[in-house]
Amino acid sequence: MTLSEIKNTLEASILVGNDKLNMEFHKCRASDLMSDILSGPADGCVLLTGLTTVQTVRTAAVAGIGAIVFVRNKIPSRAVTDLAVTEGIPLLTTRLPMFISCGRLHAHGITGLNGTR
Repeated sequence: MTLSEIKNTLEASILVGNDKLNMEFHKCRASDLMSDILSGPADGCVLLTGLTTVQTVRTAAVAGIGAIVFVRNKIPSRAVTDLAVTEGIPLLTTRLPMFISCGRLHAHGITGLNGTR
């Protein structure tokens, strides 16, 4: 799925990264614990999280996350969006909870950590 398709599927708003709507994603990670994100493969994944700290963007940069979607109507601070711009990581926000967001992406072909459906 492209980032634009993810945006539409999750009824999300783009906070940072309007120029990256054509990025392709095939895998997703979902967690509010950044240690979980660092514990397995994440390169090129979209990350679903409710954690809106700069540590989320730093973790995403280290792990190779391609984009971050904040769930549950979470809006990050200016420091977070500024860091995302610097790191080149698109940020989106959706009103949907994490469970529903994961389900919608899975229904559209996005796989999880181990790549199985």
